[in-house]
Amino acid sequence: MNFSFGDFLISIIHNPILLVITMLISGVIFVNGCSDAPNSIATSVATRCISPKKALIMVAICNILGILVITFIGATVAETIYNIADFGDNAHLALVALCSAMVAIVLWTLVTWIFGIPTSQSHTIVATLSGSAIALQNGISGVNFSEWKKVIFGIIISTFLGFIFGFLITKLIQKIFKNSDRRRVKPFFKYGVIIGDAIEAFLNSAQDVQKFVAIFMMGVLLSNNVTSISNLEIPIWMLIMCAFILTLGTCVGGSRIIKNVGMKMAKLETYQATSADIAGAICLISSTLTGIPISTTQTKTTAIMGVGAAKRFSSVDWNIAKNMVLAWIITFPGSGLLAYIVTNIFLKIF
Repeated sequence: MNFSFGDFLISIIHNPILLVITMLISGVIFVNGCSDAPNSIATSVATRCISPKKALIMVAICNILGILVITFIGATVAETIYNIADFGDNAHLALVALCSAMVAIVLWTLVTWIFGIPTSQSHTIVATLSGSAIALQNGISGVNFSEWKKVIFGIIISTFLGFIFGFLITKLIQKIFKNSDRRRVKPFFKYGVIIGDAIEAFLNSAQDVQKFVAIFMMGVLLSNNVTSISNLEIPIWMLIMCAFILTLGTCVGGSRIIKNVGMKMAKLETYQATSADIAGAICLISSTLTGIPISTTQTKTTAIMGVGAAKRFSSVDWNIAKNMVLAWIITFPGSGLLAYIVTNIFLKIF
């Protein structure tokens, strides 16, 4: 389905439900920018390699480039999210379920953001779409478990490989630069942190914006009474719009997450921050190209934990790490149940 920006504006005027969907999805993307996207630039700001203002400019550019370049290669993550749940053949009821999932995402993410806990938007999106589909279909037939396998595999990648790569890369850098003058190599690692965060912002956009674009496309298609398509084609204007909203959210509310992830979890030197960025980038690029949705938050935080543990395990604030892990554990049942409840309420109202 070829859907230009002009067609989109005309549809909003003549179809109020599309305006509601757009506002809800924009809210979800904005909240993600506040709570999840800041992780990609947390280390460069926390280590004072770059000022917050310059970091935000960098993330804005990388957000747009990341989603355009990676989606041109293949929108595999978007396809996974688009197919994660089946809302049936009734476009009206499907729209109600989709709106319910968006409301649940915003409510869940705002609660975790208030407490300064980085939440996994990837997990929240998957859980709420599944919870809404279960409510709509009155059973688990609306959940695509073959796509869920990718989500579970993504959790393993981002949790264990993030920690392991962070630990091993730090050890390798320590060995290579063991006899080097720290004052001479510090500028090298300073630029390494900046470049590493730029790469992570690039890949974070490729991961997260594809997820939101998939939901956006679902809303656009359903509002035009299209309940199924054979090939997901994403318009460029939609990619740029979602990347812009994501960046705006990071500019407005990202400082709280940057402080928790980059400063409180572990005190990082520049070489350690570089190690965390390399570890996170490896996990992100491999999962994005294979269509596995993973959490930038989870990847970055576990990488930082691995880096801190490479020095000594006591250098990591495991209480903060424990709270984050707890948040990840409760996200699936918590946000899924919330979406289930909201969907049932909305189905009775609308």
